[in-house]
Amino acid sequence: MDIFKILDDFQKIDGDAAGRLQYATRRHFMNRVGSKVASVAIPSIFATVVNKAFAQSAAAVDVLNYALTLEYLEDEFYKAGNAAANLIPATDKVIFTTIGKHETAHVAFLVKALGTAAIKKPTFDLTYGGGFADVLTNYKTFVAVSAALEDTGVRAYKGQAGALIADPQILEYALQVHSVEARHAAVARRLFATVNASPATKGWITGKQALVAAVQPIYDGEDNMTQGGVNIKGLASKSDAAVSEAFDEPLTKAAVLAIAGPFIKA
Repeated sequence: MDIFKILDDFQKIDGDAAGRLQYATRRHFMNRVGSKVASVAIPSIFATVVNKAFAQSAAAVDVLNYALTLEYLEDEFYKAGNAAANLIPATDKVIFTTIGKHETAHVAFLVKALGTAAIKKPTFDLTYGGGFADVLTNYKTFVAVSAALEDTGVRAYKGQAGALIADPQILEYALQVHSVEARHAAVARRLFATVNASPATKGWITGKQALVAAVQPIYDGEDNMTQGGVNIKGLASKSDAAVSEAFDEPLTKAAVLAIAGPFIKA
């Protein structure tokens, strides 16, 4: 979820970041190692390069640890859900098993990149301070929290491409990661629509429509009607809802941490 955001923040911290990471793209490694080895080695090799390039940057370490905190949360959430007895129906198990593997890989990437600077895994409260008390016993609640977490991640990606335009290879790598996270969100939202009998919920966000009231901050601002300085309200005679669906708005680091706060005990 956070690799695209990390690269963008690196660019803000160090204007040469993209250039120094140019050789660390997926295409580069695929061209230099056999495909069987590459499928296993790329995350580890890329993380090692990041660690070497930014080991002396306190700001970069801070960004990576922020990302690691969020990845720890998602990894913990899916591990707990997949391990819970009689929670996930057999028909949906493969979905959450796959998403869980992706989040575990993200944690491994960030821990490797940070090395000894990596923060320890926090203690989490997956009930969100009691707001989702039955998250590991009620499948409807579990799916709602999954979709909310994934929607948060997707919004964190948006609006960041500009910083990587000058380095198309890294932009390509980031967008590959982003597309996977967006598919997580789409699947989780469609499952939410099915299990909660909510036909108004689509695979994408409409306006600032929240899945459940407790997570409204995740969706605030998504009803923005001005893009690129142009007010597109009523564009091509479409409804405001339809226009809002065409764009996702970014979430700031502060907003994401505020949203995640109730999940983190210490």
